[in-house]
Amino acid sequence: MASNSKYLNNLSILLLLILSLTGISVGAQDLAVLKYKGGGDWYSNPTSLPNLIAFCNANINTKMKLKPEVVEPGSIDIFQYPLLHMTGHGNVFFSDEEAENLRKYLFSGGFLHIDDNYGMEPYLKKELLKIFPNQDLVELPKTHEIFNAAFAFPNGLPKIHEHDGKRPQAFGIFHEGRLVLLFTYESDLGNGWEDPEVHNDPEEVRLKALKMGANIVKYAFEH
Repeated sequence: MASNSKYLNNLSILLLLILSLTGISVGAQDLAVLKYKGGGDWYSNPTSLPNLIAFCNANINTKMKLKPEVVEPGSIDIFQYPLLHMTGHGNVFFSDEEAENLRKYLFSGGFLHIDDNYGMEPYLKKELLKIFPNQDLVELPKTHEIFNAAFAFPNGLPKIHEHDGKRPQAFGIFHEGRLVLLFTYESDLGNGWEDPEVHNDPEEVRLKALKMGANIVKYAFEH
């Protein structure tokens, strides 16, 4: 029995290595939370993703598990998920190895959505240079497909929570013409996905956030 267990364990490791080299798992339809280093609260908005997943399963025919997994940027586990979600308020840090692993993940078909929960933007921009040393974030036009993937947002990214009086902006990084990273700034989508009693947002505001989140999920899964 021990030798069979060792064999199965080695086989699992081999399969994960193959995924990391060849791309995202075929047929995968789940998302995961990215647990990054640096001290930022990667775990914030604990009710947001389960609510978004439930909304997507009910409205855009996804079949995701209601409780998202947690993965680390340096792990080969990220290659099991077509979509990684990252949020927080503070510091972000990627080691060189983590940055390289994320680059491979994104270039092989993965998608990273980063939702600034307020305050992570200056730290994030510095760390993204480790993943994309020759590229900058660019603002997406209102006509980009992601704003119309499942629900129409003719004015682009919706405003969910007010912080500094700035307009909401969606920034992206592209690889070979494909959007691989989305950074939503001054919108706070994740707050809008949380249980109603957390922020007491009006239902129409929560619905806007959930619909935009469904657009992100649909785009990531289909691209």
